Amino acid sequence: MPSQDGRTTENEIAEEILRYLVKKPGGEASMAEINRHLTYRFPFTQADKEPSPSRGNEVVWEQQVRNIVSHRDAEGNYIREGFLEARPGGLAITDAGATRVGNS
Repeated sequence: MPSQDGRTTENEIAEEILRYLVKKPGGEASMAEINRHLTYRFPFTQADKEPSPSRGNEVVWEQQVRNIVSHRDAEGNYIREGFLEARPGGLAITDAGATRVGNS
């Protein structure tokens, strides 16, 4: 469910990444693969597709994907909560993340 400003939340995007990674052999993917998946499979809002105010070459949702890694120390972040693991150039699902997907 989009936030009040019409944007998908970082955690909603992280949930979709979990659903994608749990199906991948080895449970991991590069950021390019994740972005491709999201581009074609996730129902982004028009607000998500607007240019990022802080990163001129990206749209908002692309910045939010990067924020999952860069905000890894923030409370509620899926890396900090143990559902995802940052890997060089990508992300991997953890056992806790796979359990979360199985329970949702």
